[in-house]
Amino acid sequence: MNKIGFIGTGNLAGSILKGLNQRNLDFEIYLNNKTKQKADALAQQFNAKSCSFSEVVAESDVIFLAVKPKDIKGLLNDLSGCSLSGKLIITVAAGIGLSVYEQALPGVGIVRVMPNTSCAVLQAITGMVRGKYVTDEQAKIAEQIFSAVGKFLWVEDQKINAVTAVSGSGPAYFYFFAEMMAQAGVELGLSSEEAIILARETLVGAGKMVAEDSRSPQELRQAVTSPNGTTYEAIEVFRKEGLNEIVSKAMEACFKRAVEMEGEYMG
Repeated sequence: MNKIGFIGTGNLAGSILKGLNQRNLDFEIYLNNKTKQKADALAQQFNAKSCSFSEVVAESDVIFLAVKPKDIKGLLNDLSGCSLSGKLIITVAAGIGLSVYEQALPGVGIVRVMPNTSCAVLQAITGMVRGKYVTDEQAKIAEQIFSAVGKFLWVEDQKINAVTAVSGSGPAYFYFFAEMMAQAGVELGLSSEEAIILARETLVGAGKMVAEDSRSPQELRQAVTSPNGTTYEAIEVFRKEGLNEIVSKAMEACFKRAVEMEGEYMG
């Protein structure tokens, strides 16, 4: 039985534990948090063990660094004094390159991941970067863990900021668009409740179509867009008003901020 330890027990840790539990995956779980009550509560919910930092490190085969980026430097300093031979470190912190971990923890297997908040409903897509010391067995364990909360995609470390721009931050883009659709629906005469229900369920259905239909998003859009029809008129406004350029600029801004964050950490 593999043993997984979480340093940090926030929303992501809870979502991963939920996924592992629902998939009935056989892992022994250890939890540590600065606020012990949070670790205790999550441990009780998922039949895990709330314990000290040193116990999590000593007992776990896989150690999740599920803390905020600002806390990583101190955490790596603490870990550098521990025996990590044969252990896998999985880090979810944004804006910190793989090289930082491998320099701080030489010879240790590191997997850097960029999940998104859809972990909470087990529908995430997680970008994963494999460090140079990760064994095939460790890579399979990482895949098994993130399969429990959705899908995964292995990428090179230099692509992870692009992953952030597309999928890490991506859910917020769709929420924002649904928000604007609902607002427009109210302006067209719907009640707020009606507009939110229609926008929300349309987003859910469209997402399911993209996930389960073999056609590309472009093909799906074209199938809905009859020449000179209602959808056609809406799409034409999006085109003329430069939605494509707006989306491109927004994602570029997200990408640049992720790069800046890496520079801030290295500085």
